[in-house]
Amino acid sequence: MPRTLRAHAELLGAFLLAAGASVIALFLGSEVGATVGVIIAGGVGVLILWQLLANERRRHEVVEEELAGQASFLESLVASFRTIASTLEVEQILNLTRSEAERLFGARASLLEPGETGGHARDEHELLLPLSARGVELARIRLVRDDPFDRDDVARGAILSDFAARAVENAQLLAEVRVREADRARLSDRLITVEQEERRRLAVYLHDTSVQSLSGITLMLDAAADLIRQGRADEAQGIVDSVLDRQRAAIRGLRDLSFNLEPVVLRDQGFTPAVEALASQLGLEQELKIEVDVADAEVLAERAKAALYQIVREALHASIRRGPPTVVSVSVKELPDRTIELVITDDAPGERRRAAFDPITERANTLSGTLDVESGADGGTTIRVKLPAYASRASG
Repeated sequence: MPRTLRAHAELLGAFLLAAGASVIALFLGSEVGATVGVIIAGGVGVLILWQLLANERRRHEVVEEELAGQASFLESLVASFRTIASTLEVEQILNLTRSEAERLFGARASLLEPGETGGHARDEHELLLPLSARGVELARIRLVRDDPFDRDDVARGAILSDFAARAVENAQLLAEVRVREADRARLSDRLITVEQEERRRLAVYLHDTSVQSLSGITLMLDAAADLIRQGRADEAQGIVDSVLDRQRAAIRGLRDLSFNLEPVVLRDQGFTPAVEALASQLGLEQELKIEVDVADAEVLAERAKAALYQIVREALHASIRRGPPTVVSVSVKELPDRTIELVITDDAPGERRRAAFDPITERANTLSGTLDVESGADGGTTIRVKLPAYASRASG
């Protein structure tokens, strides 16, 4: 029996004994004995009351000390949170969590690998705190001290490890955001460069073709008008007939340019009819066979379809310049991970200059895609363009 309870029992027994003696004395007619018994019982009662008050005061003091200790620990825990949250690197967060756990629990702390136990038997003097982010354990903190860890320590350790895990997850998300922002800025710069190159190439093409043709037509019309004024109508008629041929050729060139920039069939009917029409046109002009299987590309966003169409067009023209080939195949497949893969294979001689594929590479990069060129041992070239699902479907 504890000492406090034993003292209470002894005082209560003395009180009952004095009260009993007083009753007996009163019953026997001894007033003096009864008075003495009452005085003794009253004194014992006062002692019991005083003992109870003293014990209650000590109990309150103990509780106050425990509450003060709890408040001090919580303040230290909040300070630890502030220290851990001020870091940005995952490794820094783990090391700071270890050092803060050492300080909070007054223990020796070590950082372990995921799943590691430290090679020691688990007991009440050891506490393992796993640190996980996104369902993946990153590390463990092993705490060891001379005093055993109680349930409160386990709960506090769980709070600390949970906060550290959230700090690690935030650091990882922030790092990913920075990478994506850098990629976005890089792709934006590249897109601007590609657009500038496209405008420059279009300006050069128009200057060397349509503008030159129209300038020649103007000179020829001036000559025809001069012949008419001289009365040489037959010669003027011959020049006008030649002008008409050149004008039709210029109109045809501008129509082809308009079709290549944004074919009407691509906008009105879809990707597959547009590629089939391009393959049919080039096949008739170059007398070659072009096989087309691009139905899977219909899931793409409109902007992605336009970019992929330009890639197909440039790849086919590049193949014709190298060869010309006799057989070309164009296919688009959606892979199990929803990646879109464009494969263009020809039997034309291989291209040794990597720079020849730069226009295709730039167009693929605007959609976060990748380009791979394979040259066969006996000739022929295979071009593979892969577009990630998030880019090809979100860019419409």
